[in-house]
Amino acid sequence: MTTTSAPTAPTGGATRCPDCTDGLGRPREVRPGSFRARVHANRQVALTWRIGVFVMGLLCVALGVALAVLPGPLTIPPVLLGLWVWSTEFAWARRFFDTFRRKATDAWAHARQHPATSLAVTVGGLAAAGAAFWAVGHFELVDQATTALGR
Repeated sequence: MTTTSAPTAPTGGATRCPDCTDGLGRPREVRPGSFRARVHANRQVALTWRIGVFVMGLLCVALGVALAVLPGPLTIPPVLLGLWVWSTEFAWARRFFDTFRRKATDAWAHARQHPATSLAVTVGGLAAAGAAFWAVGHFELVDQATTALGR
């Protein structure tokens, strides 16, 4: 009994292709002799590389999400960096990266056109965050909340 792999048509949709690097059926362009070609020549090294790329991108995106509580454009650079890292190996991330980069450029242009407003929002938000941290510590709100919950 012989088995055949699914075709790797350039149209959308998931296929099972052991030679595809983007997981969606379309092989990624790899220049012979490049670093990427050497990495992907060995299946175990390629898997380890992809896991490392995913973890590094995830750390950057997580940092950007954590910074989202602060006002201003502080969340954009780490998320953009994480998407760029992912886009080096994953096709789905390339699509997100292109969209996010376009929106980040628009946000930066808006901030440059309105520097006083951007500065006021950023400084005001940082001051509000500082006041909130001070209030939590000064009034021992965490201890009061755990006492109120009976823990």
